[in-house]
Amino acid sequence: MMLSVFGGAAAQGQELRLLMVEQAGCYYCRVFNRDIAPVYEKTAEGLAAPLVHMELRGELPEGVTLASRPFVTPTFILIGPDGAEIERLTGFPGEDFFWPYISDMISTAQASLLQ
Repeated sequence: MMLSVFGGAAAQGQELRLLMVEQAGCYYCRVFNRDIAPVYEKTAEGLAAPLVHMELRGELPEGVTLASRPFVTPTFILIGPDGAEIERLTGFPGEDFFWPYISDMISTAQASLLQ
């Protein structure tokens, strides 16, 4: 499933992805998935960098290269059009911090892709 999500996104010309690394039993992952994930896809951030889920100890999606393997959940990793990690947010410090931080990550990445 994960591979087809990334492959299909590339085929549609979408450049950025937000990879959420999570694991069973993670309280903050549950909070994020309950409170943020359902609305994320409807936001400007979600349209610019759709959310893709990955298990902490699971295989990386094909073509994805990370600076280092995440060890804390949740970890949110912005993935560029080449499959390489651009930036990450480790942990979920709450909605008030998440939205501006992710928005800034995406805006900065989009600006650098235009250069």
